[in-house]
Amino acid sequence: MSKKLDIFTNGIIKENPLLVLNIGLCSSLGVTTSIFNGLGMGMGMMFVLIMSELVLSIFRSLIPSSIRLPVFITIIATFTTIVQMVLQAYVTALYDALGVFLPLIVVNCIIMGRVEAFASKNSPLDSILDAIGMGIGYTLVLLAVSLVRELLGGGTLFAGTAFKLEIIPEAYRIGVLNSAPGGFIVFGILGAIVQAAKQHSAQQKEIAK
Repeated sequence: MSKKLDIFTNGIIKENPLLVLNIGLCSSLGVTTSIFNGLGMGMGMMFVLIMSELVLSIFRSLIPSSIRLPVFITIIATFTTIVQMVLQAYVTALYDALGVFLPLIVVNCIIMGRVEAFASKNSPLDSILDAIGMGIGYTLVLLAVSLVRELLGGGTLFAGTAFKLEIIPEAYRIGVLNSAPGGFIVFGILGAIVQAAKQHSAQQKEIAK
């Protein structure tokens, strides 16, 4: 049970794909101008990650090593296309907002890295737990970055939905946070906080010894 819990929490804390492993940053910073976009991207990524890891884990022994990468990409592309079609049909606003970053899920380093490093070597249950943990960790960081950028940069919350709230007057907004550099600034601050927390925890353990 402890091993299963470690697999699940690994992607949320120890090996968070964005704040610790620093992979999949381009699309993450590109879509985090609103909570709506961040949540949508996170859910889409999680679906593709879970299904890809599950399928590849089940059929891993049947895939020849010489063609494993093309097979991986084909499976990931299949589930990415499903996400695209569903969003285009039922959540058009989100589909339009995510734009080119949605099909780029196919080549996202997080998914390719997990199916190669984990799903291809572990059981279906462990692969699902890994995918859910990684997906949650990824989505939480997207939501945190989106919250700061949308609130301080755009002065709103839940833009793109029927629940949009105007919080900060335009004259007091930090407009740079809506730009690409703003995304890097917010992400850098979050990363620094995480690293400081890790160092503090390590120091406390050393003191306890």
